[in-house]
Amino acid sequence: MHPHIHALYELSAKPQRTIVGLMSGTSMDGLDVALCRVSGAGRDTRIEVEHFTTCAYPKEYSQRLRQVFAKRDIDLQHLTLLNAWVGRLHGQLVKQCLAQWQVNVDEVDAIASHGQTVYHCPKAQHGLDGYPNATLQIGDGCHVACTSGILTISDFRQKHIAAGGEGAPLAAYGDYLYFASTDEHRVLLNLGGIANITWLPKAGELSDTLCADLGPGNTMLDAYVQRYFAPRQFDENSTLARQGQVHEPLLAKLSQHPFLHAAMPKTTGPEVFNLAYLAQCQAALGETHLAHEDVLATLCEFAAYQVGTQLARLAKSHGPLHVYASGGGVHNPLLMARIAYFSGEQVQLDSLTQLGMNPDAKEAVLFALLANETLAGQPAKAAAIEGMPQISMGKLSFPD
Repeated sequence: MHPHIHALYELSAKPQRTIVGLMSGTSMDGLDVALCRVSGAGRDTRIEVEHFTTCAYPKEYSQRLRQVFAKRDIDLQHLTLLNAWVGRLHGQLVKQCLAQWQVNVDEVDAIASHGQTVYHCPKAQHGLDGYPNATLQIGDGCHVACTSGILTISDFRQKHIAAGGEGAPLAAYGDYLYFASTDEHRVLLNLGGIANITWLPKAGELSDTLCADLGPGNTMLDAYVQRYFAPRQFDENSTLARQGQVHEPLLAKLSQHPFLHAAMPKTTGPEVFNLAYLAQCQAALGETHLAHEDVLATLCEFAAYQVGTQLARLAKSHGPLHVYASGGGVHNPLLMARIAYFSGEQVQLDSLTQLGMNPDAKEAVLFALLANETLAGQPAKAAAIEGMPQISMGKLSFPD
């Protein structure tokens, strides 16, 4: 037996595995790194987050990535170089974190690397005959593995697409294992670049879970701030948006996008909801010279309305529900307040801290959980989630 295969066999049988989960979102401000101790698999999974941090990226990271991010026309050589460069950078950051935490590389069983999404393209978006759903994350797992010296599981979304899914969102399985409740209807709300939810009905089965993108979260807000309020990267404490007034005609125009009215499950990305879409809506209204603060107030209201009204529909159909929010949008007080307003009285909105998890760590932890299922789980025994094939996800890259 090849030694790597033998090592995998032994790893799958260990009572506990140490996995580093990595997540890099559309804000491209840093790499989330979570050191997790995971035991069991499936419904018997137990996970403890021992360390978590967000490693700030060097300035050139965002500059280089934005040349290819969510763009159809790019320099192919630049993309090819970035695939290796990002992988090596992520491997270096993992080693730095382990050194700071005084954890030896040999103590870590695996890295779960999401990579950096540069283009997400489900068939519902591209509409081209003969082509399937597609997505692309860079930061090759082999470079992460060789740089860090640790077995790396990466490229989770490709298997999801190959098995018939859209490649996003992937949170449903991990959310069910970690957060399902017998006492209350729960929604796990992730306010990243795109807002998505996992619906967990009280005492429900895995097959009752629903996971879907709802529309923009932070992506349009952050992009607008970066363009017109540089060097700011985001609207800290909603300071800018609070100075503006919501432009109701623009809000109505933004809300006409067909994706927003499609049935769940569904997925989208910054390829759809971006500043080009904003400019298109403004031009259609003849409102191209609005004050920047008014545009930000409107974009915040747009994101909050899409999320809040969907939560209100769930509550109307199923009764009171408790929403636990994570992602960068949790730190936007105006966005959170407006989501709560549109959600209505049957929805209680809290941060994920109420369930004992750092809301910034959630996605990195969930990818560690998915990697654990790849190593030790039995997906064929799990009931299917609508729109989410039950398969092991992730490609394995050995460090030598």
